[in-house]
Amino acid sequence: MNDKPLNSRSRTITAGVARSPNRAMLRAVGFTDADFDKPIVGLASGHSTMNPCNAGIGELARRAEAALRAAGAMPQIFGFPTVTDGISMGTEGMKYSLVSREVIADSIETAVQSQCMDGVLAIGGCDKNMPGALIAMLRMNVPGIFCYAGTIKPGCWKGEALTIVSPFEAVGAYTAGRMAKEDFEGIEKNACPTFGACGGMYTANTMSSAFEALGMSLPSSSTMACPDAEKSDSVADSARALVEAIRLGLKPRDIVTRKSIENAVAVIMAIGGSTNAVLHFLAIAHAAKVKWSIDDYERIRRKVPVLCDLKPSGKYVATDLHQAGGIPQVMRMLLDAGLLHGDCIAITGKTVAETLKDVPRRPRADQDVIRPMERPLYPHGHLAILKGNLAPEGCVAKITGLKKPVITGPAKVYDSEDAAMAAILADRIKPGDVIVIRYEGPKGGPGMREMLAPTSAIIGKGLGESVGLITDGRFSGGTWGMVVGHVAPEAAAGGVIALVKNGDSITIDATRRLLQLNVPEKELAKRRKAWKPKKPKYTRGVLAKFAQLVSTASKGAVTD
Repeated sequence: MNDKPLNSRSRTITAGVARSPNRAMLRAVGFTDADFDKPIVGLASGHSTMNPCNAGIGELARRAEAALRAAGAMPQIFGFPTVTDGISMGTEGMKYSLVSREVIADSIETAVQSQCMDGVLAIGGCDKNMPGALIAMLRMNVPGIFCYAGTIKPGCWKGEALTIVSPFEAVGAYTAGRMAKEDFEGIEKNACPTFGACGGMYTANTMSSAFEALGMSLPSSSTMACPDAEKSDSVADSARALVEAIRLGLKPRDIVTRKSIENAVAVIMAIGGSTNAVLHFLAIAHAAKVKWSIDDYERIRRKVPVLCDLKPSGKYVATDLHQAGGIPQVMRMLLDAGLLHGDCIAITGKTVAETLKDVPRRPRADQDVIRPMERPLYPHGHLAILKGNLAPEGCVAKITGLKKPVITGPAKVYDSEDAAMAAILADRIKPGDVIVIRYEGPKGGPGMREMLAPTSAIIGKGLGESVGLITDGRFSGGTWGMVVGHVAPEAAAGGVIALVKNGDSITIDATRRLLQLNVPEKELAKRRKAWKPKKPKYTRGVLAKFAQLVSTASKGAVTD
């Protein structure tokens, strides 16, 4: 630690005779005379016993608090809400998930700015904790760091490794008569054995990995397991790094630039990350005032291979990736291949190249989680941006690992996830069909629900390779198959997806990155003239406010 004095915003709260009432209140929470010259650091905690993802955060927050004090700062703990997608999935409660990203950002901004805090350390475990916290940091542009609460360890049933997606897929298999009741119950009871976020390369682990690549989290911290001692040690290290960043005046917008976002997206492609990362990084770039569009993902996808064999479509989970060398190993390989910007600065004050200089150039030979650059899992990235008359603003698909990258079939149209799920479980979906789930977009849902329940049911029914699905909603990071989400404009905004009728021919072509409704434009114009918007489902409360403010998915579904 150098001797440069800390630049304290909080002195506007604590300095001078005029501030004596403020000081009196701070004395009540433990400040002494010597503490008023120290930087006040917000410790934003997502602790919650509602879910395994965030249930371990309380202990981590206490460790961070102690480390901040020891480093010369005055930590002030406050909470932010969380939604656990795995619990609310398939219910009306899931509409609050994406909304919570904005609520979290607003909560952290409100707490930090109202108290003129000098920095913020956020600890979160669920999908929206991460982008929500970073959006707040970028809006405020005060020194900040994100600490991931850690991944869950895999469950096990009859020798098979389990994740949270396993019980969702078991529903389809059990209802189709392809799974015994003993196995159905065994999977449910053993899928989540510890605290931590969902274990595959789903949205939480995707975003934590991306934040490490971005430079807003410490090296190797993104793939640690929540229960392990190294996770707690990493949080303490993060606290010390933040205090040094405050001393140096290193701020989030110094770190989050167009080049560092390119680094993060390159890593997302290399690890086979979640489609939700597309939506969240559009929002993050917006908060950072960085020029970034949906077409930039396709630009990165074409040049970055998939290097990691991870669930949902692969074999391994995040803890396996950690043991194989984690994100630093992946980044070193990408850097050597000229696919990363080595001069980007991180929260540690080091550049990417300096951080990775001692990481081996090649992955270890005794593992196959991380493939060598000359033998990737796939030669190009997996998150493709499709366009066509059904999605003129674009949509997102996972295109790797598909045996049949093209499907043309009759539309089976449903105006909600619930209606589609009922049809799937009742065996009304046949091979060759293209399911359309609409009015589930940012405005129409509202809230852009994830479609893990129907996509997992399709997999469980054995239809994963023969049925297509498109939606203006989102997908879980655990989703795989011939599925296309984030269709924009959405149905509620009068997008072409609102004009589709049962039996219409739809083409999903991953090779040409095309999503096309095979209906003449003259007929579409006729349907468009007859279309009327649906009445809002919510007229008061947070969902109503979100529906009124939210942008299109192609711009990140932001509210400011």
